[in-house]
Amino acid sequence: MESKWMLYTKRADFERISARFHISPVLARIMVNRDIKEEDFSLYLNSDLNLMHDAKDLYGVEDAYKEIMSEIKKGKKIRVVGDYDIDGVCSSYILMKSLKHFGANVDVRIPDRIKDGYGINDNIINEAANDKVSMIITCDNGIAAHKQMELANKFGIKVIITDHHEVYQEDGKDYLPVADVVINPKRSDCRYPFKTICGALVAYKLVEYIYKRLYGGKLYEDSELGDLLEVAAIATIGDVMPLVDENRIIVKNGLKSLMNTKNPGLKALIKATGMEGKKISAYSIGFVIGPCLNAGGRLENALVALNMFMSKNSDEANEYASHLKELNDERKDLTAGNVKIAIDSAKSEYINDDILVIYLKNCHESIAGIIAGRVREALGKPTIILTDAFGEEGMIKGSGRSIESYNMFEALYEVKDIFEKFGGHHMAAGMSLKKDRLDEFRKKLNKNSKLTKEDFIQKIWIDIALPFSYLSIDFVRELEKLEPYGNKNDKPKFARKDIKILSKNILGKNKNVVKMVLEDVDGTRMDGIYFGDGEAFFEELKGKKEIDIIYYPDINEYGGRESLQVIITGYKIKIYSK
Repeated sequence: MESKWMLYTKRADFERISARFHISPVLARIMVNRDIKEEDFSLYLNSDLNLMHDAKDLYGVEDAYKEIMSEIKKGKKIRVVGDYDIDGVCSSYILMKSLKHFGANVDVRIPDRIKDGYGINDNIINEAANDKVSMIITCDNGIAAHKQMELANKFGIKVIITDHHEVYQEDGKDYLPVADVVINPKRSDCRYPFKTICGALVAYKLVEYIYKRLYGGKLYEDSELGDLLEVAAIATIGDVMPLVDENRIIVKNGLKSLMNTKNPGLKALIKATGMEGKKISAYSIGFVIGPCLNAGGRLENALVALNMFMSKNSDEANEYASHLKELNDERKDLTAGNVKIAIDSAKSEYINDDILVIYLKNCHESIAGIIAGRVREALGKPTIILTDAFGEEGMIKGSGRSIESYNMFEALYEVKDIFEKFGGHHMAAGMSLKKDRLDEFRKKLNKNSKLTKEDFIQKIWIDIALPFSYLSIDFVRELEKLEPYGNKNDKPKFARKDIKILSKNILGKNKNVVKMVLEDVDGTRMDGIYFGDGEAFFEELKGKKEIDIIYYPDINEYGGRESLQVIITGYKIKIYSK
């Protein structure tokens, strides 16, 4: 995929900021590049749990507290209704464990991804009525469940909605379901200062408020409920929330706590995924632990992950964790095979299409979005993967992943008459349609495309053209203040031109590591590591010995010694050598 390297040129008095916050000018520049305002530097750098926003500012929490405590005191039956993804499972656990702690008679329902689809449905409401449930509390869903809330109201079931998804508006006003309480920071009348929190954090804030009203203390200091902070952090990363403001505080502290978690399920999953004794980062959650939590809802049932969280002993926890690891390994195999088929299909059949619309006959519909994302990364084009809809003859379902220059939701809206159902936003979407309209769908999307050649060029933003001579172990340690990395808080990217390759070797049984000795223009030498196809890299060099690189510095620990090295994340080979 073609890329264009761009250098940030944002201005500020970096020396003054450096002195004020006792950081290096380079760190100050990186933070300014991230659009962090100077008045927010302390919050960003300190991440003190006491700096979290007050839960009382969430519209509806006081009413929810009164309603919930009334049901608990009467001994009425409460049912939590979550969702099948990582955020839904985590928020379900947060509510379940805390409500039991508060003395509630509570159970949980999570919809099946394939049979039920997203969110609370009529069957769940009907089942609750049959089970004499007095109150339903939703988490990570419910804000669009207008019909279902009317049904619950008809049965006399109280409903408290906790959600974080967009609030639909009509004539400029919020169109809210007829629930007893609706807690959502995106309500236009909600004073909560930070709107982009996940469903699990909304649930956590409600619990935090109830806890404070009941006991007057801090939820995260409770010995029994302390793991709720860790779970909220996992959900924040897993649901790809921006790692700024309160999300950053939750994640930074949650990851630290996770290293010594007392939750048997989390302990078991950390061990099962090979993370025991290692530093657990946002990357570990996003690419190792999180996918296992999601795998239950994708291939079997999300209750596997929830039951793991709720496990009381290590044997039970190990059983659930091992099963989740097995399901995720299966999911990875299914994904890898289908990604190859999709890429081959794109290259052979749809090479001239701007928007790739690919039907995979034997693909499990729960992994269509993952495959679409992988194909988009490989080919740099908006991608929609479609497969047969479970139990719906003649219907296909799909998930799409887009690029910055293509608003997928708007594009789908232009051809909305093709769909039975669709939804999404700029970068991702889902849809269902009759199979016999597939070709029409593909043709219309591409006919409507206004994408140009420039739109397919990936823009890579570089923080600083930083010489090797500036690098030190202390500087690498200072960069750790920027962690955790993730959405809206990318790992810093540094760049250098005209780097000489003095030596190079391919390592690893898969020949996917290249170790080099590099020399900057001022003569400073540095070990360099590139993770990728080593043989292809050597072939591309073809005797040339100078490259431009994008890199970040790292500390290599070997035999009890520490040494500096740079990890190369992008390169351009010089056409000539000086």
